[in-house]
Amino acid sequence: MPLHDWNDDRGWDSMHLLWLSQLLDWVQPRLPAGFRAYLGSVPALTIDTPNGRPDLSVRNWSADPVSPAPTSNDLSVEEPDQEATATFTLDPQQAVHIDLHGQLVAALELTFPRNKDRPAARARYLGRYIGYLRQGVHLLLIDVLPRPATFSFANAIAEDLGFAQPPCPPPCAASYRVDEPVPEGTLLAVWRRALHVGQPLPTIPLALNARQAIRIDLEQTYYQAARRAYLD
Repeated sequence: MPLHDWNDDRGWDSMHLLWLSQLLDWVQPRLPAGFRAYLGSVPALTIDTPNGRPDLSVRNWSADPVSPAPTSNDLSVEEPDQEATATFTLDPQQAVHIDLHGQLVAALELTFPRNKDRPAARARYLGRYIGYLRQGVHLLLIDVLPRPATFSFANAIAEDLGFAQPPCPPPCAASYRVDEPVPEGTLLAVWRRALHVGQPLPTIPLALNARQAIRIDLEQTYYQAARRAYLD
């Protein structure tokens, strides 16, 4: 199945979910004993700050002029100095997560248009992807969305972590294996695959540890998802 031109991202909502499902189906039977793969969401705190003002609604409370005297068994809580509402949400975008005995060891992420349509979104999701690596979680990041043309998560990850790599614009796939600490920092193994519109997709490894990895067949999983999304 040749890669579609996702400059027109209509239909990506459906394709995104179906491809994640196919990737999960590919990974699960290939895991060694003790590993478990599932679709998970990452908690996110979203306090937007349009015009420099946080998205908080603030209520000021006046003191009650007649407050009953506290008793020894009074379980009431005194009024707060200020009450505010912040927006805690589960990120609606899911990822394939792999854990070993309850500990997250690897993640597989597909980018979404809203991941990079604004500077704030790019910063948020870049922090999410780098957060995996800084916690020692191996990551496979697949980005088939070419817009915006001037931005690449693979390039931004390399810049943030301070390692040199050739330019890696989307569409592309990048896989990261977090190895042991060394005096200069942490060893990081990287596999990069350029993706081309109209061409079949390659395979790429997803590390489970320093010695084990699953070879992810992007072509087969993409084909099955596109067939179910009526894109073939």
